[in-house]
Amino acid sequence: MVPLKKAHEEFVEHLKKRGRSSATILAYGKDIDQLVQFLMELQKSHVHEITKENLEAFMAKLASTGYTPKSISRKTNSTKTFFKFLKVQEYISDDPASLLSHPKVELKAPRILSKTEYAALRDACRQDIRTYAIIEILLQTGVRIGELARIKVDDLKFTDSDKPGELEIHPIEGHEGRIIPLNRSAQSAVKAYLKIRPDVKDKTLFVTKTGNPLLIRNIRSTIDRYFRLAEIPNAKVNDLRHTFVAHHLKRGASLVLVSKIAGHKRLSTTEKYLAYIERPKEEVQELAEL
Repeated sequence: MVPLKKAHEEFVEHLKKRGRSSATILAYGKDIDQLVQFLMELQKSHVHEITKENLEAFMAKLASTGYTPKSISRKTNSTKTFFKFLKVQEYISDDPASLLSHPKVELKAPRILSKTEYAALRDACRQDIRTYAIIEILLQTGVRIGELARIKVDDLKFTDSDKPGELEIHPIEGHEGRIIPLNRSAQSAVKAYLKIRPDVKDKTLFVTKTGNPLLIRNIRSTIDRYFRLAEIPNAKVNDLRHTFVAHHLKRGASLVLVSKIAGHKRLSTTEKYLAYIERPKEEVQELAEL
């Protein structure tokens, strides 16, 4: 008989060995810890004692205490993954989570900035050279904020011709590396920032005045502030990525090309944006500046 707490610890170690991202490990770990605490209250302390009804009761409690369907769906997924692990380890003979249903989740439309909005955002931060460069990279390349925070100076290749430069994105926690074209607008913004960047040993592109790497939370809060100054409602940092994908698809860029540059694992992720834009019949093979 395997205790729930021991199984929980082994599950987290299993995720680490599988190379899952730190964010995934943390989220799954918290979800299963919450489940274990609930089951312990039901006097269920061993994995073989758990029934589908116990798991449904846990999800029902979450719903009654204000968790959204999206949050419950994520916890359902964590639970299913946990019990699959127990089954593979032969700690249980039957999987009580196999028939557990996900709640219906209404997919929220991505927030896509209009040309007027992202122009206003540029104007709001134009005097803040570092933030302007950050926003240009996010808007012109569609990289994730976590990827942007890890860019090194040596990852950039500039060009003086009309051809785009290059930005190398290294693999990070489940996301593949890739080479992204760096258009003139992004190059110009980054070059201006490099002129005033502190001369420090750390090769991270975006650093503080004291030379320390700029943290993701600081990047996020700074851009949120400029969204407010530009009077752009309900916008977040990740909406710059949504905007990159949507606007290029709207202009006729290849689905495969946009998907590759955005670093989507599946083409279907890119295709979802087609529901929110009007796309021309003919494809173009080059990306335009936003």
